[in-house]
Amino acid sequence: MEEDYDAIICGTGLKECIISGLLAQKGKKVLHLDRNSYYGGDCASLNLTHLWEKFRAGEDPPSEFGHNRDWNIDMIPKFVMANGKLVKLLLKTTVDKYLEWKTVEGTYVYQYSKGGFFSSAGGKIFKVPGNDSEALKSSLMGLWEKKRCKNFFVYLQDIELDDPKTYGKIDIRKEPMSEVFKYYKLESNTIDFIGHAVAMHINDDYLSEPAIGTIEKIKLYVDSIGRYGEHPFLYPIYGLGGIPEGFSRFCAIHGGTYMLNTEIDEILFSSDGKVEGVKSGDQVAKAPLVICDPSYVQGTKGNVRSVGKVVRSICVLDHPVPSTKDASSCQIIIPQKQTGRKSDIFINMVSSSHAVCTQGLYVAMVSTTVETSDPHSEIQPALELLGDILEQFTTISDLYVPEHDGSKNNLFITTSYDPTSHFESASNDVLSIYKRVFNEEYDLTINTEEQKQEDY
Repeated sequence: MEEDYDAIICGTGLKECIISGLLAQKGKKVLHLDRNSYYGGDCASLNLTHLWEKFRAGEDPPSEFGHNRDWNIDMIPKFVMANGKLVKLLLKTTVDKYLEWKTVEGTYVYQYSKGGFFSSAGGKIFKVPGNDSEALKSSLMGLWEKKRCKNFFVYLQDIELDDPKTYGKIDIRKEPMSEVFKYYKLESNTIDFIGHAVAMHINDDYLSEPAIGTIEKIKLYVDSIGRYGEHPFLYPIYGLGGIPEGFSRFCAIHGGTYMLNTEIDEILFSSDGKVEGVKSGDQVAKAPLVICDPSYVQGTKGNVRSVGKVVRSICVLDHPVPSTKDASSCQIIIPQKQTGRKSDIFINMVSSSHAVCTQGLYVAMVSTTVETSDPHSEIQPALELLGDILEQFTTISDLYVPEHDGSKNNLFITTSYDPTSHFESASNDVLSIYKRVFNEEYDLTINTEEQKQEDY
């Protein structure tokens, strides 16, 4: 450890592992440290024993749950957008070759009905259409609304974001998204599923923002459909923990050094206020650049602040989620408006077909932003959709963001993982730090010779 490095990374979460891989790819000498005995940090996938040690210390897992080798439970539940930035990072670095993937079988959206003369009040989940032809078949909408929705998706297909001539009668750079929906006369529930289940916004703030941002998100969703299968999301066999492990392997191949079970006692600074290394026990490693997750600077002044909390609940089921046609994996989004909240609730469900639990069981993971003093009650609408739950493990975590951008002291801190059901915001954080470190964008363009034609 007592050497000079170009960069020291503290924590082996997904973001930190991607960054260490990108630094090593650029020829930097990297030291990567973690206080834990395993890779992944908050993004780790735990086996049965570790899951019980974390949540039920002193208890043994039920014998009917099988063996440790069958379990890989994610602590941060997310899926991977098939045409998103994380996939491009995987392809660009060739880390994709270390992983096996399956497509997620469907995305669903929750809608609540007040009921009427012939129907009772209650909520249902519906398959989310991702293009004009699916819109015409969807049970989410009536006949006339289906045609309006189809016209909306046809309009989006013709838009080239970098060519204003394709914008039609609406200047999407200036007009809010609410005006685009108004132009196509879309109903409130249609707007809800497009904004939250297709564009993947977590609240309705986007309606008053320039439409181009939302249209870009919708096009990403639509472009992800069919890229590696019929659905827009991917999930790695053996759980998400394989992704940081893959980037760690990539970094090590490029000369990176890894040390687990290593406590960081102090991040060291020079007299001019810039980082110069880290201290662990009586050992010091020196580097002019330190990157870490928020847990390594909590309690130090002026580095991170909490901007809220996230509640996440892991639920073990003996059945697929009802009303999903017995899908072995799915995503369900409960838009904020449907439950009178300020932010969405997300459900990610995977199963033994992804080698994350024993055969015949399913793992549904619920997450949302905490809005009240009773986080457990906030996820109740999602729990009710799951049916009977065999075991449930719930955590409430702070959402930390850096107090500074790292440019003055060369200490760069990642943000905590938000409750969204995909990795786009996490990828954006990684690319932002890369740009701040090197004063240049990371080139995500995949050259023809780099492109992998892999069957996911």
